Amino acid sequence: MNEIAVLLSEVGFPVVVTLYLLHRIEAKLEAVITSIQTLSERLSA
Repeated sequence: MNEIAVLLSEVGFPVVVTLYLLHRIEAKLEAVITSIQTLSERLSA
């Protein structure tokens, strides 16, 4: 938790929020990519 406070004081709130949101959306993007890849396989079968 102390690391977050140091990061927040050094780079600012908007950068910390952006990094947090990018980290969270990464997993959702992986799921979308997997779904798109399996969609072409399902349509060709």
